[in-house]
Amino acid sequence: MEGEGSVNDTKSLIMGLDEDFKAAADSATSDLPESMSNDDKLAMYGLYKQATVGDVNSACPNIFDQKGRAKWFAWEKCKGQSQDDAKTAYIALIASLKAKYGV
Repeated sequence: MEGEGSVNDTKSLIMGLDEDFKAAADSATSDLPESMSNDDKLAMYGLYKQATVGDVNSACPNIFDQKGRAKWFAWEKCKGQSQDDAKTAYIALIASLKAKYGV
């Protein structure tokens, strides 16, 4: 059938992206040091949430929850980015952090 190849190619790319994203997420938890900077951790968190959930869908935590607020703002920075673009950015971020931390 005409055009069927492009549909299959797109599905293959998406499946590959999902697999690469999962591998990056697994690598982030097993390979990266816990002593990373908070900025690096927040960048990872924001992209991961955007990739898995989409745009932020909750209210900003109150002023007394500083950790929750930091995470919320990191996720909110990614607002409007497609989940696939966030997955691609997350994969690239993990690769750069592994290089940065010598992993």
